[in-house]
Amino acid sequence: MLNDIQPHIRCCSKEAAKYAILPGDPERVDRVKFFLENSVDIAFNREFKSCTGFYKGVKVMVISTGIGGASTGIVVEELKNIGVQTLIRIGSCGALQPNIKLGDLIIANGAVRDDGTSKAYVEESYPAVPDTDVLISLIESAKELCFKYYCGKIRSHDSFYTDAEQKIDEYWSEKGILGADMESSALFVIGGLRNLKTASILNVVVENDGNLAGINSYVNGESVTALGEKNEILTVLEAIVKLEKTK
Repeated sequence: MLNDIQPHIRCCSKEAAKYAILPGDPERVDRVKFFLENSVDIAFNREFKSCTGFYKGVKVMVISTGIGGASTGIVVEELKNIGVQTLIRIGSCGALQPNIKLGDLIIANGAVRDDGTSKAYVEESYPAVPDTDVLISLIESAKELCFKYYCGKIRSHDSFYTDAEQKIDEYWSEKGILGADMESSALFVIGGLRNLKTASILNVVVENDGNLAGINSYVNGESVTALGEKNEILTVLEAIVKLEKTK
């Protein structure tokens, strides 16, 4: 239906799937597509690149969100409009605890709402949490695949370059926050308000004592961070199969 095409992601309901995987980086869409059968490209508009395919018989949609809560919010809203029900972020993050290393996975069971997008929707006392069933499926899949992961609270924020970044990281590290990204809290909050199932799994690309230069090796597809990305993709795909079997 042509009148069903969404203005930003440029997808419509006939192209949608029940499950959507949300990387930030458009290039990561192709890396997810590598694991899918019968994949079909849908659209590439602005930062929103999308495709569909099948994993172990389950139809999956993959669409990039770009960087930050604002663009993620657009994706969540427009996927809701075309009938997607479960949205799982596969992202990258910086670790805030010294024991968490490059390529480790963080499965978020909640997020500090230091982003502006979620605050534009609802007061800050509204929790940023994933769907319980999706969260459990991710944990079970990571365990079965023997991937190193941590499950706990993360922080979502809007900038890497304020004048107080080190102090901010130290503050939240002392509060037990595992890592930081820019999208999960918006996903959780908007998804919760729109009655969608959401979750987020993150690949550590900067260690607690590192700096942003460490992202370069990840972008270049090097070493343990590239393996971490592969591991988070497989974890999500296997979790989706679990969810489909238990629906």
